[in-house]
Amino acid sequence: MTATVITGIGELVTNDPDRDGLLGIVSDAALVVEGDRIAWVGPAVDAPAADAAVDAGGRAVLPGFVDSHSHLVFAGDRAREFAARMSGTPYAAGGIRTSVAATRAATDEELLSRAARLVQEMLRQGTTTVEIKSGYGLTTRDEARSLAVARQLTEHTTFLGAHVVPEEHADDPAGYVALVTGPMLEACAPHARWIDVFCEAGAFDVDQARAVLDAGEAAGLRGRLHASQLGPGPGVRLACELGLLAVDHCTYLEPADVDALRDSGTIATLLPGVEFSTRQPYPDARALLAAGVRVSLASDCNPGSCFTSSIPFCVALAVREMGMSPAEAVHAVTATAAAALDEDGPRGVGRIVPGRRADLVLLDAPSHVHLAYRPGVPLVAGVWQRGRPVV
Repeated sequence: MTATVITGIGELVTNDPDRDGLLGIVSDAALVVEGDRIAWVGPAVDAPAADAAVDAGGRAVLPGFVDSHSHLVFAGDRAREFAARMSGTPYAAGGIRTSVAATRAATDEELLSRAARLVQEMLRQGTTTVEIKSGYGLTTRDEARSLAVARQLTEHTTFLGAHVVPEEHADDPAGYVALVTGPMLEACAPHARWIDVFCEAGAFDVDQARAVLDAGEAAGLRGRLHASQLGPGPGVRLACELGLLAVDHCTYLEPADVDALRDSGTIATLLPGVEFSTRQPYPDARALLAAGVRVSLASDCNPGSCFTSSIPFCVALAVREMGMSPAEAVHAVTATAAAALDEDGPRGVGRIVPGRRADLVLLDAPSHVHLAYRPGVPLVAGVWQRGRPVV
C-alpha cells in the first residue's frame, strides 16, 4: 500500500480529543496517508518516510467538511420566490409544492445531472461527506426514483416522503401519512439509510411525525427530524424522546427544548443559510453551547429556503450571526456533523487521527479562522477524499 506524507502544514486541525483545545491543533505539522486512511499525525520534524511527499506550503489543513442536511434531488427554479422574500413576503412551507411539480416532470437523467453538479460544487468547497434527502416527489414512484438518484452520489440517503402533504392529498392528510408509512416506505427503504419528517405547522404534526418515524424504524431506517423552523413546537422534544442522533433547524426553541437536547445528547443541527435566505431570526448557538447542547452546522442546500452549497459560508454566518467562535463553528461542520450522521467512529470521518478516513481540506490560508475572517473568499485550495486528491 502506497504511503504519502503531507508536510509543510502551517496549522493542522485534528479534532483529536487527546490533544489540547477543541480542535486539537498541531502547528508545523505533517500527516501520512496510506490507502484511504490516516496513518500518522504529528509535528513535521517527526514525520516518517513515505513513498511520496506533498508540500502544503504553510497552508491550514482541516478534516473534510460533513454536510448532514441537504435536498439536492429536484428540478425547477425558485429564484422569484427568493426575490419576493427579499421584498417582504414571509417564508412558508407551501413553496415546496412548486419544486414537487417540476421534479415529477423531470427525467431520472435530469435529476441525476443536477444533483451531481451540486455534489461537485460542494466538493470544490471542501465537503467530502454529504447527506441527501428525497422529498420533492411525494408519490411512491417519484420518491423511490429520487432516492435511487441520491444513492448514486452518497451512502447517506434520507427518505423524506413526509415533507409536505401534496395537493392531491390536501383533503386527506391521514391518508397521505398512511401512504408514506405503507407502500411508499416499502418502495423507498431499499434506497435509504435514514427517514425524516418536516414536523411543522403547515406540514406534519407531532403525532403524524411519530407515526412516520416509528414506521421507518420498523423498516430498518434511522430517524431524523426537521423541527422548530417556522415557530415553537413539540418536534425537538419528540426527537429527544426517540433518541434521534440529531434534530435540524432548531430556530425557535423553548427552555424545555434546550433542556431536552442537553439531557438526551441529541445534536442540534443549525442551518444558518436558511435564516440568511428567509430573513428569519438566527438560532442562538451560543446559548445552546452554554447549556451543554452539542451543535452541528449544515447547509440545507435546497431550491427554496436556502440555495447555498457552501459550508464555508455557513461557518462565517455561524460566527458572525450566531455567537459561535471560529473553532466551535469548524468543529460543528467536522466532528459534530460526523456524529450527526453516525460517522464519528474509529473508521469514520470528521477527525484527522490514525484510522479515520483520509478526507482533507487544504485552505489557502494559515489558519481555520480565515473561514470566518475572509467570508465569501474561495479559500479551499485542495481537497482529498478517501486518501486521494480530488480538487
